[in-house]
Amino acid sequence: MAQEKITIRATVLADKQKVWDYYTQPEHITKWNFADPSWHCPTAKNDLKIGGSYVARMEAKDGSFGFNFEAVYTEINQGENFTYTADGRFVTVEFKETNGKTEVTITFDPETENSIDLQRKGWQAILDNFKKYTETN
Repeated sequence: MAQEKITIRATVLADKQKVWDYYTQPEHITKWNFADPSWHCPTAKNDLKIGGSYVARMEAKDGSFGFNFEAVYTEINQGENFTYTADGRFVTVEFKETNGKTEVTITFDPETENSIDLQRKGWQAILDNFKKYTETN
């Protein structure tokens, strides 16, 4: 039986083009892509095309643990949304602008190692970091 998808969102006080760029460009991804201040994202690569790959290195700053988050794009509507697969799970990221603010909505298939609540909180923390970074840069 398939598990229910998880959806998180944040409204960023910036226009959609800036939000799209900061979400997809590696030089920005490395500045926000972590759930906790004790972690960082030292490298990111993003080949934003159908069949292209996304790789972000996630590491504890103390060097105790790290992993690559790897995905392959399956659909891209430039400036609007994209879908990718990571470890057989589907993820959709949507960008909708209203009155100079952009709502980012991420819907993803949960994995089986961690609780739904932990996954939701972790992904939301990363999205909240993205919002803060984008609004202050």
